[in-house]
Amino acid sequence: MLRFDPFSDLDALTRGLLTNQTGSTRTPRFMPMDLCKIDDHYVLTADLPGVDPGSVDVDVDNGTLTISAHRTARSDDSAQWLANERFFGSYRRQLALGEGIDTGAISATYENGVLTVTIPVAERAKPRKIEVSHTGKQRSIEPTTVDSE
Repeated sequence: MLRFDPFSDLDALTRGLLTNQTGSTRTPRFMPMDLCKIDDHYVLTADLPGVDPGSVDVDVDNGTLTISAHRTARSDDSAQWLANERFFGSYRRQLALGEGIDTGAISATYENGVLTVTIPVAERAKPRKIEVSHTGKQRSIEPTTVDSE
């Protein structure tokens, strides 16, 4: 079933002007992701459908988390494309990490086209209760008067 979209030509023209795309070469422009905090760690999930798990790379350098991946294009030259909307090429996303992150304990998994990165909060940055110490002896404060001369 074919659908008519009166704005498809305008969308293609705008996309071409804004992204410097030429011909049919199409590269991804963004990596959709979610980021939330659960208890004492952050969880980042990024959609990377069709990406070879071996091409996914997650690294931390100087307080910056970098995620990169690559999806190869189909090389079927004999195909007559009726629609060709899926992106291929390299994906890359960078996030600045705060001071309170335990970069040595960051972990990542890739399942069913979704990358999940667990980013733990460092022990020194976790909230903690400060105990207030006091002596058992109570002392009363005596009022003093100031003579004005």
